[in-house]
Order: sequence, then structure tokens, then C-alpha cells
Amino acid sequence: MRILQPAEWSRPRGFSHGVEFSSPGRWIVLAGQTGGDGKGDYAPDMATQVATALRRITKLLAEAGAGPEHIVRLTWYLTSRNEYESAGAGIASAWKETLGRNFPPSTLLYIDGLVDARAKVEIEVTAFVPAA
Repeated sequence: MRILQPAEWSRPRGFSHGVEFSSPGRWIVLAGQTGGDGKGDYAPDMATQVATALRRITKLLAEAGAGPEHIVRLTWYLTSRNEYESAGAGIASAWKETLGRNFPPSTLLYIDGLVDARAKVEIEVTAFVPAA
């Protein structure tokens, strides 16, 4: 995988503009993961919900024999810009704990709501595992 970063552009923080693949491999596509835990309960704050969603993502990737380093695209759906911005430190900590130093191309969208009214975040993932 090669990160696409034109020399004259400033480096983005927390994501990449694009990636390129030049080898055969397996694609993994995950449905949007919310911040609900295994029992369907939701923490009241955005940072904890993001942490839960990221842990769910890494668990699903592990089921496919992949890890966070294989994520090539994230799409975030968030219900509150203010809560997201206020939760920055907690989200950064959750990211570091689950995804480490992988900063794939990402899109963040602020929306009116998710299917479960308690959900504050849903994250879709595309991953690519190069052939061995």
C-alpha cells in the first residue's frame, strides 16, 4: 500500500488523502459499527462510544485474519459536531489504543441521527490484506 501525498500539499492530521494498491489480496468490508456494547447498551458520551466502535472494528478485522494496519478507508457518521470536538482527547486515546499509527483515508459526516437514537457514532470500514 502506498499513501498518496502530493509534495506540495500539507500533510493531513489523523487521515490520509488516498492509498494505492499494486498487489493481489483480499478485501474486507465491514458494516457500520456503532458505539453499542455486546449487550446493546450505549455509554452516554461520544468518546466512549467511539472507543467501543473502534474495538468492535478491530474484533471484526481479527475474525478475517486482519488488523488495523489493513484499514484503507473509514467513513464516520456523527450526530454532533460539538460533542465530537469536545471528545477529541478521548477519541485520540481510543484511536491510539485500537488503530495505533494507521491513518487511512477518512470521511466524517455530521448527520441528524442514526437508527438507534442512543447511538452518537457509526463507522464503516474497508480493509485490504495483501496476498502473502
